[in-house]
Amino acid sequence: MHHAFEPLWIESILRWPATRVIATAVLTSAYFLGGVTKLANFKGAVAEQVRFGLRPGWLWAVLAIAVELLAPILLVSGRLVWLAAGALGVLTAISAWVADDFWNRQGPERLATMNTFFEHMGLIAGLALVALLAEYAKP
Repeated sequence: MHHAFEPLWIESILRWPATRVIATAVLTSAYFLGGVTKLANFKGAVAEQVRFGLRPGWLWAVLAIAVELLAPILLVSGRLVWLAAGALGVLTAISAWVADDFWNRQGPERLATMNTFFEHMGLIAGLALVALLAEYAKP
């Protein structure tokens, strides 16, 4: 439905089926790339998990890789959107909690880490919105 303050060309873009696919692909591209990178350097991925206090490191690395590779595919395909968005949201929350602990930092590092933490919170909100839109777009 066209709204008075929304140009028709904007409405056309938003209704174009490829817009959802492109938007979810871009939203999840960093996750997918992270999964590929971790898979290519599994030893490094395990060491990263251990460095952040997540043990056993191999288990957390496997979980991260699985979520980072499978959830974007599900989101882009429009399948099990609630599960995929939720899995990425939980992964992002855990990552932010252990890696972006600005409450334990001082000076300029605190501000930089706090910014990254809240960027991650924004990603979680974006993923929640994707799940909401998928739910309410059902016929």
